[in-house]
Amino acid sequence: MNKVKWGVIGAGGIADRRTLPGMMLAENAELAAVMEMSMELAEKLKVKYHANRAYDNTDDLLKDPEIQAVYIASPVFCHKEQAIKAAGAKKHILLEKPLALTSRDSEEILEACEKEGVKIASGFMMRFHPYHQKMREIVQSGKLGQIVSCRGQLTCWFPEMPGNWRQRKATSGGGAIMDMGVHCVDLIQYITGSKAKKVASFLGTKTFSYEVDDSSSTLLELENGAYAYVDANFNIPDAAARCRLEVYGTRGSLLAEGTMSQTEGGRLEAILASDSLNYDAKQNRADVAPVNITAEFGNMYTKEIEAFGRSVLYGTEVDVPGSDALQVQRGIEAALESGRSGKFILL
Repeated sequence: MNKVKWGVIGAGGIADRRTLPGMMLAENAELAAVMEMSMELAEKLKVKYHANRAYDNTDDLLKDPEIQAVYIASPVFCHKEQAIKAAGAKKHILLEKPLALTSRDSEEILEACEKEGVKIASGFMMRFHPYHQKMREIVQSGKLGQIVSCRGQLTCWFPEMPGNWRQRKATSGGGAIMDMGVHCVDLIQYITGSKAKKVASFLGTKTFSYEVDDSSSTLLELENGAYAYVDANFNIPDAAARCRLEVYGTRGSLLAEGTMSQTEGGRLEAILASDSLNYDAKQNRADVAPVNITAEFGNMYTKEIEAFGRSVLYGTEVDVPGSDALQVQRGIEAALESGRSGKFILL
């Protein structure tokens, strides 16, 4: 099988925890080189993942003629410079979310990729969870009827850490809403096939003392008329988090629990109404039994790498376009603006 030869920029962090182990399982991927700011760490990662070379700066990695595609997993404030350089070096790009600190920076990245003729995809790996794909299939089939309401919930426990870039506005662009909420917004739009057009949000730092929000509740109005609620927090213990994704329509509902995660798992429950719906004054809610949907679990990161690899090898459209990530980022920026101003924001 043909394989894409990868370079990884920012090979520590999420790359080391999740994406590189997933890449090792990908049938169409070969790790050519890793880069970290510390050569000592880069060399350790090279050995750990059997890469051919290690670098301690982006420029040297991008000069490597063997590399066809790069996965950029560095802190968000580094994305713009690294991605534009990668495009200039004619490397295809898988870029972690969010694409950049601001939507304008993200636009410049996409413009550079278009100019240089390279592919760019965003790291919304949760799209590859089989339950999320089944939810999309059911919604798109019309079995839920008219979609009227959605909810996405993603939280973690993220206390103060001196020097952590995610806890500073200048280096992260936002807190829980930017880091966690983006997944919720992306999945709601992916599953429903409808984009957000209006946003209102409550944002605050209620538990910790860092600059960015540790609590957020956001309401979206989608183009299809449905309302969607997103709650993203840095102050709910991991063991207490339900991480739910819910979709409600005029003919039924979908409830996924434990699927908003870095690993495949959780459960998916569907309730589909019968052909004859009647008003029940007692609201017994007992006319239809829930059905547990089954799926075969795998590795979302492996699927993400393989999907992008197929696009590079065969010239097909990417599964998670950078343009989708840009639209999500505009929604998150609207949420941040709404949280500051107390106003509804039109997209």
